[in-house]
This record gives sequence, C-alpha cells and structure tokens, in this order.
Amino acid sequence: VQLQASGGGSAEPGGSLRLACRLTGFTSDHYTYYSMGWFRQAPGKEREGISCINMDDGEPAYANSVKGRFTISRDKEKKTMYLLMNNLKPEDTAVYRCGFSGGRGGCLLSTVVYSSFGQGTLVTVSS
Repeated sequence: VQLQASGGGSAEPGGSLRLACRLTGFTSDHYTYYSMGWFRQAPGKEREGISCINMDDGEPAYANSVKGRFTISRDKEKKTMYLLMNNLKPEDTAVYRCGFSGGRGGCLLSTVVYSSFGQGTLVTVSS
C-alpha cells in the first residue's frame, strides 16, 4: 500500500487549500473495508490527527481544532481522499500526511491504527 499526497502550498489567513491523497498498490483482495486519515505536525509539536473518513460509507470524523473549517471527502472508485481547508489560520501551518487503516468500523484519529503513511506535504499559512 502506498499513499501519495498532493495539494500543499501557501495561503493567507482566511484562505483555502485543498489536499488530495491517492491510494495505490491496493486491491479489494487485501481489504474490503478501510479508512484514510489526515495528520499534521508543526515544528516542535506532536503529530495530530485532524480528520479521517471511512472509505466505504464516507462517514467522517474531525478534531476540534479543524471542525467547521475543514471538510474531508472521498472518491471511492479512485481510492482518493480529499481535504478542503477553509478559513485557514497561521496555526494550521504544518506538514500534512495521509494514512491508511484497514478494517471495518468508524475511522479513528489515532495514528496507532494506521499501517501506512504517505509523504508529507507542507501547508504554510501566513500574511
């Protein structure tokens, strides 16, 4: 399983960015049910799980820090997950990484249940 993230960049406070994460090297023979999630790590801070989605039914979950501003979605057929980030704040500046978690049930924001992570993409919010 490999994950490829894209879409990072720079934005001003209040602006928007959209991240994407595509899953490859994966077939339904491996997992019928799985979730994907977004994690971020700012300099000097611990990694934070911010949003995840059950790729089967699309049920999302959000951390309080992004709830109401970020929207996660997925294209099940393309095995791709998206994160639309609105009303960005300077404290959203971080390296964002996506993760894969096989298995049924709702997605979780804890990194311990994710078996694979993609490379990071940098998001910088400043004026």
